[in-house]
Amino acid sequence: MGRYRKFVFVCSGSDCKKAGCKTLTKAVKSILTLDPHKGKFKLIKTKCMDFCKSGPVMIFENEVFKNGEVEKLRSKIS
Repeated sequence: MGRYRKFVFVCSGSDCKKAGCKTLTKAVKSILTLDPHKGKFKLIKTKCMDFCKSGPVMIFENEVFKNGEVEKLRSKIS
Protein backbone atom coordinates (compact mmCIF):
# COMPACT_ATOMS: atom_id res chain seq x y z
CA MET A 1 0.00 0.00 0.00
CA GLY A 2 2.96 2.33 0.19
CA ARG A 3 3.02 5.49 2.23
CA TYR A 4 -0.63 6.42 1.80
CA ARG A 5 -3.04 5.55 4.57
CA LYS A 6 -6.31 6.36 2.83
CA PHE A 7 -7.62 6.49 -0.71
CA VAL A 8 -10.19 8.63 -2.52
CA PHE A 9 -11.63 7.05 -5.67
CA VAL A 10 -13.10 9.38 -8.31
CA CYS A 11 -15.13 7.96 -11.17
CA SER A 12 -13.96 9.00 -14.61
CA GLY A 13 -16.57 7.07 -16.58
CA SER A 14 -18.30 8.80 -19.49
CA ASP A 15 -21.37 10.00 -17.55
CA CYS A 16 -19.24 11.35 -14.71
CA LYS A 17 -17.01 13.10 -17.26
CA LYS A 18 -20.08 14.82 -18.65
CA ALA A 19 -21.17 15.74 -15.10
CA GLY A 20 -17.82 17.35 -14.25
CA CYS A 21 -15.36 14.80 -12.90
CA LYS A 22 -12.42 16.97 -14.01
CA THR A 23 -13.62 19.79 -11.78
CA LEU A 24 -14.25 17.33 -8.96
CA THR A 25 -10.76 15.83 -9.35
CA LYS A 26 -9.16 19.28 -9.13
CA ALA A 27 -11.18 20.14 -6.02
CA VAL A 28 -10.26 16.87 -4.31
CA LYS A 29 -6.58 17.33 -5.20
CA SER A 30 -6.63 20.81 -3.67
CA ILE A 31 -7.96 19.35 -0.40
CA LEU A 32 -5.54 16.42 -0.33
CA THR A 33 -2.46 18.57 -0.90
CA LEU A 34 -3.10 20.86 2.09
CA ASP A 35 -0.44 20.56 4.80
CA PRO A 36 -2.33 18.45 7.35
CA HIS A 37 -3.32 15.96 4.63
CA LYS A 38 -0.24 15.98 2.39
CA GLY A 39 1.13 12.50 1.78
CA LYS A 40 -1.63 10.73 3.73
CA PHE A 41 -4.17 10.37 0.94
CA LYS A 42 -4.02 9.11 -2.61
CA LEU A 43 -6.47 10.10 -5.34
CA ILE A 44 -7.28 7.28 -7.74
CA LYS A 45 -9.34 7.79 -10.88
CA THR A 46 -11.47 4.77 -11.72
CA LYS A 47 -13.60 3.52 -14.52
CA CYS A 48 -17.39 3.56 -14.18
CA MET A 49 -18.71 2.83 -10.67
CA ASP A 50 -22.33 2.32 -11.82
CA PHE A 51 -23.77 5.41 -10.14
CA CYS A 52 -24.17 7.10 -13.51
CA LYS A 53 -27.24 9.22 -12.73
CA SER A 54 -25.58 10.63 -9.59
CA GLY A 55 -22.26 11.75 -11.06
CA PRO A 56 -19.66 12.84 -10.60
CA VAL A 57 -19.11 10.21 -7.94
CA MET A 58 -16.30 9.48 -5.50
CA ILE A 59 -15.74 6.92 -2.76
CA PHE A 60 -13.90 7.47 0.51
CA GLU A 61 -13.80 4.91 3.33
CA ASN A 62 -16.57 2.83 1.72
CA GLU A 63 -18.94 5.81 1.52
CA VAL A 64 -20.25 7.00 -1.83
CA PHE A 65 -20.32 10.75 -2.38
CA LYS A 66 -22.73 11.59 -5.17
CA ASN A 67 -23.03 14.74 -7.29
CA GLY A 68 -19.52 15.89 -6.38
CA GLU A 69 -20.06 16.41 -2.64
CA VAL A 70 -16.64 18.01 -2.04
CA GLU A 71 -17.61 19.75 1.20
CA LYS A 72 -18.92 16.50 2.66
CA LEU A 73 -15.59 14.85 1.78
CA ARG A 74 -13.69 17.77 3.33
CA SER A 75 -15.54 17.32 6.63
CA LYS A 76 -14.85 13.56 6.62
CA ILE A 77 -11.12 14.07 6.08
CA SER A 78 -10.65 16.79 8.67
